[in-house]
Amino acid sequence: MRTPITLQGATRLRAELRKLKAEDRPAIIRAIAEARSHGDLSENAEYHAAREQQGFIEGRIKEIEKRLANAQVIDPAQLPDTGKVVFGATVELAPVDGGPEVRYQIVGDDEADIRQGLVSVNSPIARALIGRAVGDEVEVVAPGGARSFEVLAVRRA
Repeated sequence: MRTPITLQGATRLRAELRKLKAEDRPAIIRAIAEARSHGDLSENAEYHAAREQQGFIEGRIKEIEKRLANAQVIDPAQLPDTGKVVFGATVELAPVDGGPEVRYQIVGDDEADIRQGLVSVNSPIARALIGRAVGDEVEVVAPGGARSFEVLAVRRA
């Protein structure tokens, strides 16, 4: 099954993969070789730490390669501008009951980070927003309870 990811998200993953393969992997190989040169491996903490780090790096490389292989890269700028909320759009919302305005970009599961305003396309708020337009009122039913928002702006990224 293909998973959607924005062009920016795919670019970030590719950059991380390049860094892991070109910088981190060779550095850990050198660290393992250095630790081996110190003798007895059974009591060599440097060697064991380097091998553990190598396992982490190799696991992350495989994870990123799998994500990219299964990704459907979508460039929001190439989607037709209908004025409605679509995958990749940035949406500004005002809580109906008052409070500060919020801004979210709807992205793939792999790139979601609520602290940066990136919400998964499968999240309750994104599902409620898809297909809505400026001026619409949406009710978001989330684990913390239902909240209503007014859509103030919809921009393609």
